[in-house]
Amino acid sequence: MANSDKEHWRAVQWIFRYLCGTSSACLQFGKSRDGFVGYVDSDHAEDLDKKRSLTGYVFTVGGCAVSWKACLQATVALSTTEAAYMVISEACKEAIWLRDLYSELCGVNCSCVNIHCDSQSAICLTKDQMFHEKIKHIDVRYHFIRGVIAEGGIKVRKINTHDNPADMMTKHVPTSKFELCSSLLGVKD
Repeated sequence: MANSDKEHWRAVQWIFRYLCGTSSACLQFGKSRDGFVGYVDSDHAEDLDKKRSLTGYVFTVGGCAVSWKACLQATVALSTTEAAYMVISEACKEAIWLRDLYSELCGVNCSCVNIHCDSQSAICLTKDQMFHEKIKHIDVRYHFIRGVIAEGGIKVRKINTHDNPADMMTKHVPTSKFELCSSLLGVKD
């Protein structure tokens, strides 16, 4: 605030236009046979200053968003696969917490959470227990998801990038894609 300029003012104006245009939007809960579902996405090194990747995930219950996050990753990912793998790891921790909360609140035992990702290579990495020289650099803290997936508590599934609502959290998307993502997350006007 001490050193604002015209670019900052334009950003503030954009935020106010966005808020005015979406003031009637709300989350609409409904019944869905999908139950508890997660969607993840990442970009690779889009941060211009530190070259960190962006993490984005969203969880829905009954087709309505109940938990979401978009932030820079803590470390620099060396590949798009590693960036996606790191997002799956973060989402996996959130899924475990949400699954337990959901089970406690609803009295329904949610045995498995599906997390959808558009990176086939990251999905393969979550299932493959073999050592690969190309992934040796990936921090051990991200490999815990292999154990969770092996136990069957979480399944990571492929989703087409055009159908992934988490895209709107990590990429610049056209209005039509934003509206599609919003509708997939239960946001109604």
